[in-house]
Amino acid sequence: MSESDREARRLAWVYLSRVVEGPCAALSALIESVGVVEAARAVRECALPEVLRGPTELRRGIDRAEKDVAHIERLGGRVVTPDDAEWPAWRMLGLGQLDPAQDADAAVPLVLWVRGRRSLLEATERSIAVVGARCSTGYGNHATGEIAGELAARGWTVVSGAAFGIDGMAHRAALGVGGVTIAVLACGPDRPYPVQHDHLLAEIAEAGLVVTEYPPGTSVRKHYFLARNRLIAALADGVVVVEAGIRSGARNTVKWCRRLGRPAMAVPGPITSAASVGCHRMIREGEAFIVTRADDILDEAGPLRLSLPGAVPANPEDNLSGDEALVFAALPGAGARLPRALAADTGLPMAVLRATLSGLEIAGLVGCDGSGWYRTVSPSTSTAAIVADHDRHR
Repeated sequence: MSESDREARRLAWVYLSRVVEGPCAALSALIESVGVVEAARAVRECALPEVLRGPTELRRGIDRAEKDVAHIERLGGRVVTPDDAEWPAWRMLGLGQLDPAQDADAAVPLVLWVRGRRSLLEATERSIAVVGARCSTGYGNHATGEIAGELAARGWTVVSGAAFGIDGMAHRAALGVGGVTIAVLACGPDRPYPVQHDHLLAEIAEAGLVVTEYPPGTSVRKHYFLARNRLIAALADGVVVVEAGIRSGARNTVKWCRRLGRPAMAVPGPITSAASVGCHRMIREGEAFIVTRADDILDEAGPLRLSLPGAVPANPEDNLSGDEALVFAALPGAGARLPRALAADTGLPMAVLRATLSGLEIAGLVGCDGSGWYRTVSPSTSTAAIVADHDRHR
């Protein structure tokens, strides 16, 4: 691809990002079908299916892509598109597989506007989201500082939303130990929100990353926060909630986390505290695992731990058990399979299947590409037997 072609694609991504300002599953489907440059042309000329005319009508005549790119560069940032090497493709894979009919915001972001020098791909290789109440208590702040600080000290990136309360404390704890943290905004990259966190966001951009899917100049709107929450969940290996009221927005982030098949966790609080009612409810109703320290979190969200004493054996998959063994055995010896087919064969819920595939990928046993999931090691007889035994008892 020539340099001019690459620039045309980048400007097309940026233009479309401005047109829809947020997730748009129908536009993502059009881009996948005809390509981003042709999709941008279709939007400009309104040569669109009916489902896209409404979402693009208001701003399709606003084409300031070059100015937007220049603006973010003046801020010391950049726009990251799916064409770029630092695009966190495997993190976004789950968003592309969700059903937009069930979740209106279930779409991969068109671009990500990023402030900070670090690679987005590298910064999200090992990351945990820590979110919670804006009106946090002393207990919640202490618990967040202990947990987020320990995770960051161990080399994990702490992802949060830069809000007052637990979010801000999580970012500060990571910065305090010299760790990496990512703030995901529900507004443009040039609009610090809340404004009182202007200095904090500058610190985050210096040591970590400030990320948003909204183009420069975009103001905060209520529903942008709900869409933003899916990115917090997508950029992390799991979500931890520290303090949440009965109607906390953190529960929305947990919803996205569970949709993506990643572990959701909650820190319990005093039974008399209204600030922890949401956490207790999520734990009681099975929406989140109970955790009280960093070790608990890494047990749930960390790399799959294969019991491999000494050297790696010839068949590392022999150390698998339960869902991991079942899913690995269901993958073909050659070729790949899509998640829905695997779910049908194994009988596992889609959320459990995706979490299991992610764990197997981290362990180096499987991989994925455009055709689906595939094995990176050969199957052993004992693993293959697991599926046969499963089929006999279905």
